[in-house]
Amino acid sequence: MDNSVIDSVFRILRADVKLLREPIVSKVARTSDAFQVLVSTMLSLRTKDATTEEASRRLFALAPTPERMVSIPVEEIEKAIFPVGFYKTKAKNIMEVSRILLDTFGGRVPDDMDRLLALPGVGRKTANLVIILAFGGLGICVDTHVHRITNRWGYVSTRNPDETEMKLREKLPVRYWTVINDYLVPYGQFVCVPVSPFCSRCRLAGFCGRIGVKKSR
Repeated sequence: MDNSVIDSVFRILRADVKLLREPIVSKVARTSDAFQVLVSTMLSLRTKDATTEEASRRLFALAPTPERMVSIPVEEIEKAIFPVGFYKTKAKNIMEVSRILLDTFGGRVPDDMDRLLALPGVGRKTANLVIILAFGGLGICVDTHVHRITNRWGYVSTRNPDETEMKLREKLPVRYWTVINDYLVPYGQFVCVPVSPFCSRCRLAGFCGRIGVKKSR
């Protein structure tokens, strides 16, 4: 796959993902502030969307702001976010991030990559999502689905999500940067799944290189 067909690919994706589930962090972004987008994205790492959604709801009912977050014991954060993956580590990171925001940034979430990456528990995926969803900035969020699918297409050939992001920044038209995650997360959850993808009902099959696909349905 190359850029000669990329407009057709994204046109199909835009239509098809309307029938699939919206990623949880996108839901949060429509109704919440930058702090809640940041925390929800931290919770979502290695955690299913349904679990993240419920954990976010419970946590923000207790502490919707960094000021409130630092006023409760870390054990309450752990209880609220369980059973998200690595919930004890995430609870500590959320508490520390809240303190840093209050001490260094006046309680506000920074809107640039370097300062976001300096926060504990924040990697490039989280930083990009916060920049895109909370601040309307430009970025490319690459999670496991974006990494897997763009390599499966043959659009990129990379070893990990960080490499995929950098390659997409070189190759992907800018108009698709901020939407690729919203499209490929649900597509990767329900159609282009990790093992035995549903190629027989994928409308992108004619464009896809099926790199690494040994079995499909």
